[in-house]
Parts: sequence; structure tokens; C-alpha cells
Amino acid sequence: MKLSLLLIPSSLSLLLGLTSAAIAQPGMGCLNPNQGGRTGYSNGPMQNCGSDAAQRFIVMMIPHHDGAIEMANLAITQSQRPEIKALARAIQTTQAQEIREMQTWYRQWYGAAVPDWDNAGMGYMGMGGMGMGCAGMMGMSGDLTALKTAPDFDRVFIEQMIPHHQMGVMMAQMVLMRSDRPEIQQLAQNIITAQNREIRQMQQWYRQWYP
Repeated sequence: MKLSLLLIPSSLSLLLGLTSAAIAQPGMGCLNPNQGGRTGYSNGPMQNCGSDAAQRFIVMMIPHHDGAIEMANLAITQSQRPEIKALARAIQTTQAQEIREMQTWYRQWYGAAVPDWDNAGMGYMGMGGMGMGCAGMMGMSGDLTALKTAPDFDRVFIEQMIPHHQMGVMMAQMVLMRSDRPEIQQLAQNIITAQNREIRQMQQWYRQWYP
């Protein structure tokens, strides 16, 4: 695969647009948890994703971080390259800490725990339909089955983690424009800095390892 193919594919570009709208627009449809235990997309007010940008960002970013941690957990045991293992440990540490921070803020600011939606089956490559909630869209953990069985784990890991990080950066950039909470502003800046750095590193490895 050429490096150019690691740019955002059309399906992810569509999802990025939907996510931008979800963070930016209070009236954008969101998760309906009352559809037989499955995620569903509602055109009503974002009662479950929250009424302000910081709240919606937290609801969407936590499952997104969870997805990266799932992929990193696999890399710790299946990667053949020390560079990938080190990256995976950094992702585990950084994003687990950010999840804890967001959970604490959510309880302080909104008086409740962050909604924990069941995103089973909402994998990275299984998101073709519009019938998904905000948390379902963001709970991308890559195609874990393909990752587990990949003949070259490290190559597939990079091919999945780069667009996953690109989405995280986009979400952080959007909330910077929409929320004035200093904690969220600092978190968003941290995400942009760290994940852009990791994207550049993975792109460099990909060029070196898969010319």
C-alpha cells in the first residue's frame, strides 16, 4: 500500500463531517439508547450527547480513546517492532489518564456519570450506515478482527491508527472553537499536539518499513 492511501478515505471524511456537526450543532441528532439495546440515530435534540460542546465532546471522545486503547493493547502483545510497542504504551498511558480526567469533569459539571453506551459491532470499517449514535461513531476501535489476524500486524496497525488519530485531532480542533472551558481547551491542545506527533512518526515508519 502506498503511503498516500493512509490519507483520510472518503468514508472517514464523511464521518468527520458528521462528527463536526455533532459537536458544533446542539440540534444535531444523536444516540437514542432506547432502541432495543442498540445504538440508533435520532434527529431530535441531543439529550444524550449533551447540550453544550464540552459535554458532547466528552461523550464522544471517551469511547474514541477507548478504541485507541483497545488497539494499543493488541500491539503490546502482537507487534514485532519495539517502536510500535513503545507507541502503544504511550497511547495506553496518555489516553487512559485523559479518560479519567474527562470522567471527573463530567461528574463535576453535569452531576452524573458519562453515559456508557454499548458500541458492540460499531467497528472502524463497519460504519457505512447513517444509523449510528454519536458514541457509536466515535467508539472506533479499528477492525480488531482484521488487526488480530493480519499477516503483518504492524502495517495494519499503522494503517488503522493514523485515521483514528486524524479523527481525534479533528474533534479536538472543533471543540477548541466551541467550548470556553479552560480544562477542555488544554485537553484539546494536548490531543492535537500528541496525536499529530504520533501521526508524523507513524507516517515516517511506514515510509521506512513499507517503501
